[in-house]
Amino acid sequence: MTALAPPTIVDLILDAVCIVDAEGRFVYVSPSFERIFGYAPEEVVGRRMIELVHADDRERTLQAAQRIMAGALQFHFENRYVRKDGQIAHIRWTARWVEEQQVRLAVAHDITERKHTEALQAAIYSISEAAQAAEDLVTLFAQIHQTIGTLLPASNFSVALHDRLHDTVSFPYHVNERHPAPAPRPLDADALCSHVIRNGKTLLLTPDSLPPTAPHMAFAPRPLYWLGVPLHTQAGVLGALVLQGYSEEARYSSRDEELLQFVSTQVASAIERTQMRKRLQHMAQYDQLTHLPNRQLFLDRLKTALPRAQRDQTLLSLLFVDLDRFKQVNDTLGHSMGDLLLQRVAQRLLECVRASDTVARLGGDEFVVLLESGHAAEQATAVAEKILAAFIQPFDLEGHQVPMWPSIGIAIYPDHGGDESLLLSHADAAMYLSKKGGGNQVRMASAPGRALRDTPQSGVPH
Repeated sequence: MTALAPPTIVDLILDAVCIVDAEGRFVYVSPSFERIFGYAPEEVVGRRMIELVHADDRERTLQAAQRIMAGALQFHFENRYVRKDGQIAHIRWTARWVEEQQVRLAVAHDITERKHTEALQAAIYSISEAAQAAEDLVTLFAQIHQTIGTLLPASNFSVALHDRLHDTVSFPYHVNERHPAPAPRPLDADALCSHVIRNGKTLLLTPDSLPPTAPHMAFAPRPLYWLGVPLHTQAGVLGALVLQGYSEEARYSSRDEELLQFVSTQVASAIERTQMRKRLQHMAQYDQLTHLPNRQLFLDRLKTALPRAQRDQTLLSLLFVDLDRFKQVNDTLGHSMGDLLLQRVAQRLLECVRASDTVARLGGDEFVVLLESGHAAEQATAVAEKILAAFIQPFDLEGHQVPMWPSIGIAIYPDHGGDESLLLSHADAAMYLSKKGGGNQVRMASAPGRALRDTPQSGVPH
């Protein structure tokens, strides 16, 4: 079919006027087609329209074409086209079927900028929401990855965080089709990330442009495109967002660079908020000296464990641990050494229990161990014996060999009570008898209504 001769006024219209025959081939496009799609009119006349449509939108575009050819008017149909330069163009169409000439007459309005703005606003909102809801940084990074993927190709995405104290870089989130997650390393060992983080500037590497100051890509296989954007905060650059593309389908341009740089501001704020919330939560639940659960977190865990023990018909044991003559360390070596001793004690206690058990510091030199899923009281006694044995060796406090022994009291659910306060009270009382008897020994609480046993269950002389 020969090309139709349109009125001259069509040449002045900013929207593209297109005429497509019954087989779906372009027979005419106005001059504005090149501005919107990147192809000159002579490059597309005779080509099938569907070839230029984004693969994910082809099926519904063909369905819309069928409805138009059946006589329906089409208003505001939106789909995506792949421009000649590979970029995506968002188009809103108005179209009708011209029965006399057996062609579809359509007008294409470019809404790419509007879609870009809408997607950017949605991304910023999504990142902000993720910062409020994410329980940890990995969850936050996964949401950020998904969000950035709605804006540009992000199959290979990493978050690099800079530890300023040790001048190292780590990759807590890393998705890459060619390379596994790198281990933490000195910042300067990663030339590209170092360049972005130290200079605080975005770096875009493409096959066609390699800035003279850009560091060499020392890894293989090398990506065709590498885009790194610093994460700026008021305290400095905390890391970088990194995108890599190994094919022309994942190319990055200066426009993508600007977009990711804009989004990175929201990402940096989201990371800061999540880190701050995590720190505050840790401060509220953990002892700042030993990093063990504090009294409140321990009581919460005990309160949760009791119904579980009742449901599973298992024993639950509390070991109340108090250090003998701890005050002498503070008096003779100073409080800093006393703090160091408490940290070393915490470590030895952790080594005596399973990962599923809880070791907490209640305050001062008082610790408590929560043992779950027990089936015999001897389990608690065995752990107490293990703790006594762990304390045989003196503690090395910066060259000072300091002997220290524990007094341990044991209370078991359900033998010694059914609620947390009663169990703690019995374990505390048993520990007191252990200390009163000379320390470095274990006492088991008596059943309710009976006096605490006044003979040690075990002990190591000192």
